[in-house]
Amino acid sequence: MSERPQASARLMTEQRRKAMVKWLAQHESATVAELAARFGCSEMTVRRDLAVLRGEGLIRRIRGGGEIVRGADEPPFRVKRELAQAEKQAIARQAVGLVEPHMVVALSAGTTTWYIAQTLPRLDPVTFITNSTNVALELYERGWPDIILTGGNFRTPSDALVGPFAETTIQKLNSDLLFLGVHAIDEDGWLCTPNVAEAAVDQALVRQSARVVVVADHFKWGQRALAHIVSLKDVDVVITDDGIDPAWVDRAARLGVEMRIASTMS
Repeated sequence: MSERPQASARLMTEQRRKAMVKWLAQHESATVAELAARFGCSEMTVRRDLAVLRGEGLIRRIRGGGEIVRGADEPPFRVKRELAQAEKQAIARQAVGLVEPHMVVALSAGTTTWYIAQTLPRLDPVTFITNSTNVALELYERGWPDIILTGGNFRTPSDALVGPFAETTIQKLNSDLLFLGVHAIDEDGWLCTPNVAEAAVDQALVRQSARVVVVADHFKWGQRALAHIVSLKDVDVVITDDGIDPAWVDRAARLGVEMRIASTMS
């Protein structure tokens, strides 16, 4: 077999596995038979794919199938950035309109804030603060000159820098605007993350920011995670997408939160 067919086969395998993880993340779990039917391949191929994905820490194998990692076993950044792409891109398009020249803008770790970094128009001068290596790299590659990376321990699924070094750095800085990504917003209106250390860093970012803007797609509403960050009533603006349940919009409005709904049709 020539190199080109081999490369093409590898690409197809990688694309199928990537799509499989995305589908599992949206549907929680599936049997081998369901995945084989979904992706038009044999059950043996599905079992091989699940074995590889399990080895990469992206899924758990369950009897007769697989399920995405959840809860304390938060999916890694490279998986989460593939989920709800249209919603996150819509949120990012609306969020960047809040950035003005001469601002200090903080971005927490997360995939939605990463999309914001991708979408930002060039408005010099703007200074950025972030505890996300992915966000910092995205800003750097797009030519932004003033980026402050907090430092800290690099051991979370979202590739966030956490711990006392990160918190101490943030406590010495003030920002005009914070874009705060969250893992979940529970039924009591608490913003949540599965990582206790990341919650502490996010709380520090909130304290040092004049305006707090939460960016959260509609899939995160009504979900729970281990650690509380802050309550909805303690933030200024929430940007979500047009898939949001209107009941949540009403609840947030009663708490005095400004809700902005981003259209995924743009």
